[in-house]
Amino acid sequence: MGENGSGKTTLLKHLNGLLKPSSGRVLVDFVDTRETTVATLSRKVGLVFQNPDSMFFSTSVEEEVMYALTMLGYDHAMARERCREVLQSFDLWHLREKSAFTLSGGEKKRLTIAIVMAWSPKYLVIDEPTIGQDREGKQRLLRLIEMIEDEGRAIVLSSHDVEFIADLEPRVIVLSRGQVIADGHARDILTDGKLLERSSLLVPQIPSLLLELRRRSGVDIGYRHLGVEEAEMVLRNEFIPRIRSGEGTRP
Repeated sequence: MGENGSGKTTLLKHLNGLLKPSSGRVLVDFVDTRETTVATLSRKVGLVFQNPDSMFFSTSVEEEVMYALTMLGYDHAMARERCREVLQSFDLWHLREKSAFTLSGGEKKRLTIAIVMAWSPKYLVIDEPTIGQDREGKQRLLRLIEMIEDEGRAIVLSSHDVEFIADLEPRVIVLSRGQVIADGHARDILTDGKLLERSSLLVPQIPSLLLELRRRSGVDIGYRHLGVEEAEMVLRNEFIPRIRSGEGTRP
């Protein structure tokens, strides 16, 4: 995470060798990215670009996935079977004959991830996955990411969407002007107002609400919570009883 120009996309492009470091080293499983090819790295590190249309050029959804598999050496029968499996998993099989360019924003984003996941890379790298997505699209993406995590794969993504990251509750690394300025659990990073302001990010709604209640009432309640259920527990067990007992000021 980080402000525009902080280096997020640049960093992601180094992970599969699209960019090579001018100083220092980038290692992927102990392999220096300057000493191997993008094609070799891409088998292990699947990169999903921010703009889905930049990944499409075939005549149909099915052919988009088939092309990627064919280029990676799958024979036609294996590629066809793997294509069917991944499109069904991503709820895109019924759209297989359509042009990718005619899909909705959410469908396009799912297709770009499906194209990359078709060859089962060890690492999935996604640049700004929620741009252009409505709430339903974000929830679908959230479930897809959780499904991929359950398969034991590592996911690296860049995002400005603090609510989406709050739902995922991952490890968060904050960049600013090409430097790492914070590294920790989402619960700590996304409730640090000063850090987020420095990074041009907003505090998510749940901790923002708890902080405002704390400020207005004078009741010292915990605010480092990201989920609705956690916030409800704080209100029931900490905030309401103290207000009723006369502590603080009713906000």
